[in-house]
Amino acid sequence: MKIFFLDQSGKPGGAELCLIDIAKPYGDRALVGLFADGAFKELLQQNHIPVEVLATQAIQVHKEGTLVQGLKSVGQLAPLITKVIKKAREYDLIYANTQKALVVGALASFFSHRPLVYHLHDILSKEHFSQTNLRIAINLANRCASLVIANSQASKTAFIQAGGRSDIVEVVYNGFNPKIYQTDESDINQLQQKLGLQGKFVVGHFSRLAPWKGQHILIDALAKCPPEVTVMLVGDALFGEQDYVKQLHQQVADLGLENRVQFLGFRSDIPQLMAACDLVAHTSTSPEPFGRVIVEAMLCGKPIVAAKAGGVMELVEHGLNGFLVTPGEPQELAQVIITCLQETEITATIANNARTTASGRFDIATINQQIAQLLSDKF
Repeated sequence: MKIFFLDQSGKPGGAELCLIDIAKPYGDRALVGLFADGAFKELLQQNHIPVEVLATQAIQVHKEGTLVQGLKSVGQLAPLITKVIKKAREYDLIYANTQKALVVGALASFFSHRPLVYHLHDILSKEHFSQTNLRIAINLANRCASLVIANSQASKTAFIQAGGRSDIVEVVYNGFNPKIYQTDESDINQLQQKLGLQGKFVVGHFSRLAPWKGQHILIDALAKCPPEVTVMLVGDALFGEQDYVKQLHQQVADLGLENRVQFLGFRSDIPQLMAACDLVAHTSTSPEPFGRVIVEAMLCGKPIVAAKAGGVMELVEHGLNGFLVTPGEPQELAQVIITCLQETEITATIANNARTTASGRFDIATINQQIAQLLSDKF
């Protein structure tokens, strides 16, 4: 089977990292068409996945967009859609990995007479999307997609509640290669030394810097923790969220935490950075569709504290393989951090449990087999 993957982003987010894992086994039988140039293209090339940038300019469509804005965007989409239709005829299947890719892929599917798969990496709700964009996504999926792959039960439920067809949606979790998260102790020691982390209790946060990702909640919690607790923020603004980054720096300064918070920006050495942490925090204030960082922390053998909403509830069992806290509650988060600082044996047991369950449950070979079976059954 030859698959034409579509993705809107030039930057590697969670959906894009998932796409690499799915496309890789197909080799030259796949092509990833991107709507923007950037670091994601380079990552695909490093993984020997054929890739082509299809758009000459960025597509200005936003999650909170209105119908008028959406209609204006059709004109700028026309050259891209034409190119995708022509390219799609060389493949057996169009695989839309994002919402903008769904819009383009649905039209291309109709005109090229190729079936469409939509990989749903979002919780389709008013918390994340405008009513217009929700309606567009649901209608296109219902009418054009032969299969919707949801990355969690939470994503599937939200899709159906928003009006999506229950007969076309299946849940397949993100897959991971456990070997990637096996790190060398000497490398970790060098990294800790370079970052000045020796003797500290390090809480890592791995996500783009955005209000709903809740980095401000972690900073508030840090102010309630003993002085040996420090925070490492890995990630940066992706979608015009620079004002939030400025707010975070100001919050750190106002709380006098300049020596206890490090902003590391985007990094490629995530497994090593996670291994250098004592605890990984997930602090999203809105329901998370899946939560890749949670599974990554588990595979690194690190305890995870996560906001209990959305797909997170399918990954973490409180007190067994991690800790769950109420979203947006810094006091509750601070208490878990202090518990992990003080109760080292219990915390280590929980982290070991997490690594064992994650290695078996989210192994990329098993996940890819599930997707291949779904595609084989449908097409």
